Amino acid sequence: MDYLVVYTSKTGNTQKVAVKIFEALPGKSKDIVSLEELGGEEADTYFVGFWNNRGICTTEVIDFLSGLHGKRVALFGTCGLSGNKEYFKQVEKQVSVFIPDDNEYLGCFLCGGKMAPRVLEKYRQMQAVCDTPQIRNLIAAYEDAMLHPDEQDFQNACEFAEGVLKK
Repeated sequence: MDYLVVYTSKTGNTQKVAVKIFEALPGKSKDIVSLEELGGEEADTYFVGFWNNRGICTTEVIDFLSGLHGKRVALFGTCGLSGNKEYFKQVEKQVSVFIPDDNEYLGCFLCGGKMAPRVLEKYRQMQAVCDTPQIRNLIAAYEDAMLHPDEQDFQNACEFAEGVLKK
């Protein structure tokens, strides 16, 4: 198989991005599967999707990436802090280190994604105790994340996939 899109998604955000990346891939020698349902499928090029949890992916994604050898690997994912490019670079760096050196790393696409309501509840509880600019920024980031992934994010994901294919 040429391409395999493998993803894990807690709230559905990363799954939506995975579908858009899959649709952008040419030909019929491709598949899309959640990491939890992955069987023995193999491909030349992997698009591996994850949801960000405090700057890193899940241990299941780490284990999967660590087991890839001699492949072409691109990462993609969703983060609650959607507009912060420096944070995105930090997340990419934290996750890409788990790709063994015998693979060809093709880059990473990250975009915002909705967060669980309990996150906002936590921020509101913190704000009730001590209303700081930092907590207000977290609440604003949560509210912005609720608008993502959006159509522009999907377009950017497709462009990322198409760009990876040109490498």
